[in-house]
Amino acid sequence: MAKPWATFGVDLHLEPTGGGVRRGLTDALREAVRTGRLAPGTRLPSSRALAADLGIARNTVADAYADLVAEGWLTARQGSATRVSDRTVVPPTGAPSRPRAPGRPTHNLVPGTPDLASFPRAQWLKAARRALATAPYQALDYGDPRGRVELRTALAGYLSRARGVRADPEHILVCAGFSHGLRLLGAVLRARGARTVAVESYGLDVHWNLLAAAGLRTVPLPFDERGTDPGELTDQDAVLLTPAHQFPMGGTLHRDRRAAVVEWARRTGGLVVEDDYDGEFRYDRQPVGALQGLDPDHVVHAGTASKSLAPGLRLGWLVLPPGLMEEVLTAKGGIDSCGSLDQLTLAEFLVSGAYDRHVRAARLRYRRRRDALVAELARRAPRVHATGIAAGLHVVLRLPPGTEQSALRAAAWQGLAVHGLHRYQHPEATVERRDALVVGYGTPPDHAWSTALEALCAVLPE
Repeated sequence: MAKPWATFGVDLHLEPTGGGVRRGLTDALREAVRTGRLAPGTRLPSSRALAADLGIARNTVADAYADLVAEGWLTARQGSATRVSDRTVVPPTGAPSRPRAPGRPTHNLVPGTPDLASFPRAQWLKAARRALATAPYQALDYGDPRGRVELRTALAGYLSRARGVRADPEHILVCAGFSHGLRLLGAVLRARGARTVAVESYGLDVHWNLLAAAGLRTVPLPFDERGTDPGELTDQDAVLLTPAHQFPMGGTLHRDRRAAVVEWARRTGGLVVEDDYDGEFRYDRQPVGALQGLDPDHVVHAGTASKSLAPGLRLGWLVLPPGLMEEVLTAKGGIDSCGSLDQLTLAEFLVSGAYDRHVRAARLRYRRRRDALVAELARRAPRVHATGIAAGLHVVLRLPPGTEQSALRAAAWQGLAVHGLHRYQHPEATVERRDALVVGYGTPPDHAWSTALEALCAVLPE
């Protein structure tokens, strides 16, 4: 009698019934597909593997697969895996006609967060104790709306040394993350009479929505193999870029285009907002200096601790051109919106060298994950190409044309949270359609990475 369980990465429960093993297996597989237990696009094990798991003959499995392929329940191509075909799932008779409630994903590969389990709790606690022990009692009062001077001074030194930013503590404003900083800049631009902000063809809709809420129209710039093309910058009032590591495509803005953006700002008086998205994490290339270093009078450098430490800290910063501080303070409302103790702790973390040590350790850990991902793709999904892998915490997996949506459906049924590239395309962008997945390999904790990678490979076309 066949065993009812097969374990090819995830448990598969089959109850062969009726006369004969082949017929029972065929009926069980058909029912699993018909009711949606096996989702469209799901890759089935080889006939050899499934036969070994169920304790039956390999020819029996091969014949069952062939029957279901002929009926249209499965698809198979020479040299490729057998998969569940795309077809409507028919609920069993008497089943309630309500949508399947989405559960919490088993594996999270959504980009945008680091491995939160690796937050340096012990080192952060030490820094907090030292900061609190030495803080003046005035630090517990309503603070400077620019942020604690200790943090602004520490940031000026770190950003100058590590990112090539020309910063003075008097020109740094501490904010509650990049979105908060962008909201402030949007308010300033609108108060100045600005109407449009140029943005990248690929990016985050939350940022475009924040600018729209400020009364600003976002206009996407062209995008090609050298990144965002500033050639169409004309009478826009500002431009928002991720030049060090473009999100989500992963490239670095070409040096000629960096110079062109700065030249545009000087010529027109426009403002460049540089989102230094995960700029600390690089693997196969030399560090790319901040765009702000080319012209501090026209570029706002925006950074956060969200990717290097944790987004829950809600600590970010704007390095502002000298003439912009008062307007941003007015938009901020004249108050310090970030907790003084967390600011003091981060300042101590930076000055003591703990921040540098943490970033170096995280860089090695994320590089190992990226290397494992690239190696597994080469072995199991050679038609999928990984791009944007020289830096950052995510990778773009280029898929065969027309397969993005089927890959996303298969991922959802596997309990895998992952985003398609189309999600990040500006609605007005006129770029060539690219089918791809944007995979955040920094998100899972260390102990869950291997199983998350296994789940990812299971939904990719071979």
